[in-house]
Amino acid sequence: MSRSVRRLLAAVAVFAAQWLIVGRLRIYGAYPDAALLFLGWYALREGRRRGTVVGAGLGLAMDVAYGTWGIHMFVKTLIGFLIGRFAVEEHTPLIIRPRQAFLGSLVVALLHNGLLVAFIALQTQATTNFLLYGLWLGSAFYTAIVGGIGALFAQQ
Repeated sequence: MSRSVRRLLAAVAVFAAQWLIVGRLRIYGAYPDAALLFLGWYALREGRRRGTVVGAGLGLAMDVAYGTWGIHMFVKTLIGFLIGRFAVEEHTPLIIRPRQAFLGSLVVALLHNGLLVAFIALQTQATTNFLLYGLWLGSAFYTAIVGGIGALFAQQ
């Protein structure tokens, strides 16, 4: 099986895990975003163009699943593009330490969730504190913790 097919199947599996399992692991309404972590890893490995395409695909799937038409797709496409700008060269192995994974996940999740909250607030005209503390900050820290733990298990 080719590398592209394996990564496509991995993206589908990550989306399914996000939708069916990870999205339900809520703590005070905050939940981690495994699809964002996968997108960040993929864009760092493959570059800007492929990161943008995978971000659009994951975002479209999340829009269909959650009914936020266009919001996830726009934000994940933008994040895939931005992270892809920092892609490693093909000859360099990608080694991510837990501290780097935590901080990188936190920065990316703060940007991602901030844009997501802004667009959801504009769409629904909601002004609740949950959008700020639960969805933006809480989910960003939860995603960063999951990213750091994932980097622990990814090390050999």
